[in-house]
Amino acid sequence: MSVEETLEDANRLFLKKRFRDAVSLYDMVLAINPKNIVALNNKGYSLSKLRDHEGAISCYDEALQISPNDKTALTNKISSLRKTKRYEAALGHCDKILKTSPGDPITLYHKERILFSLGKYLDAVSCCNAILEKRSENGEVLFDKAASLAMLNSADDSLDALAKAVGTSQQFRAKARGHVAFAKLCDNARFLQLVSD
Repeated sequence: MSVEETLEDANRLFLKKRFRDAVSLYDMVLAINPKNIVALNNKGYSLSKLRDHEGAISCYDEALQISPNDKTALTNKISSLRKTKRYEAALGHCDKILKTSPGDPITLYHKERILFSLGKYLDAVSCCNAILEKRSENGEVLFDKAASLAMLNSADDSLDALAKAVGTSQQFRAKARGHVAFAKLCDNARFLQLVSD
């Protein structure tokens, strides 16, 4: 079997979410061609799905040594860094992507989540607004904006954003009920109406 065929098989397994099996095939590809960016990226992503974030970061680092501006590797590394709470390093990579792609929604999404985790709620809201300029009905981003605004004690604006999020999907009702950001609003009549089934 050729390297290309092995990579195709690995990618098929990857798409079927058979991540362990995919990693084995990516390793076969990398044994023959250690600089295969697709195999490195997809192996890293598979490892992250298996919760081996350190292994994933190693794969992304190898890919970035070969191609320092590879946006997929940078984005995937941001995700793994965020999941391991290395927020400052993740922010650095976000800023690197945003220098060349200022409105990149995926990077802005990661960045707003990181900023929320760091308690930088106003900056998180700014990232949300930048995404919502182009994707005004993005429920996840509307919800995140509502959470950041709640942390800023901006109840009315928070509830406006939450209402829009709930309008995109009812899943945000339950998510809001259990989210720490809305604890201060648990006695607010409008909040209670928004989150009731």
